[in-house]
Amino acid sequence: MIERKLIIAIDGPAGAGKSTVASHLARLLGYVNLETGAMYRALGLRAIESQVPLEDEQRLADLARHSHISLVPTENGNRVLLDGRDVSERIRESDVTSAASQVSVHPTVREWMVARQREMGKQGGVVMEGRDIGTKVFPDADVKIFLDANEDVRAERRIRQHALDQDADRAKKVADEMRQRDRRDTNRAASPLVAASDAVILDSSHMSLEEVIDRIEELVKEKLSRRVAAQS
Repeated sequence: MIERKLIIAIDGPAGAGKSTVASHLARLLGYVNLETGAMYRALGLRAIESQVPLEDEQRLADLARHSHISLVPTENGNRVLLDGRDVSERIRESDVTSAASQVSVHPTVREWMVARQREMGKQGGVVMEGRDIGTKVFPDADVKIFLDANEDVRAERRIRQHALDQDADRAKKVADEMRQRDRRDTNRAASPLVAASDAVILDSSHMSLEEVIDRIEELVKEKLSRRVAAQS
């Protein structure tokens, strides 16, 4: 019998470094990086292009069911395909980010997404990052991380990510949008952003990328060692 590879869940708020950490960790382990946030962004883009109101849960759920969203791993990260079209760059823009946060509050939309995400990750060998992976998508994940950081640190990371250090007005807008998303994510009725009771909480405010990855590597090795010991 072939042993299933691990399912690694990384949850946390915007700007905590989930995507960067998950991408590096997946390459290190030879696993697939499944960005659930990219899937919500793709649906948000589809809603924008289809002019579906972001508060219309039923129409958004119908849109999701008739959309094909796929993640294609590459050496430089995932390509995100929406109905066969590469939208990897477009979904990182601020209007799509805001739309993704708004469509994600709807329970019916989340149910559809969770089913897709479970199907994509059920064989293991995945690093899946999002906001409800350890609590909803894979509550039995082998390793659960809740990656957090101080709000000001996260806002600064977002500003640097968008190269807005010299544009005070746009930098403030990005920081305000991040805080609004935090409020939506933590207060939504369906799968709110919260650390799983058995997750390891890592505050990356004063940690380098290498330090975060090294710590998660330790947790993965510990899990693999316990698995070997249980079988012997």
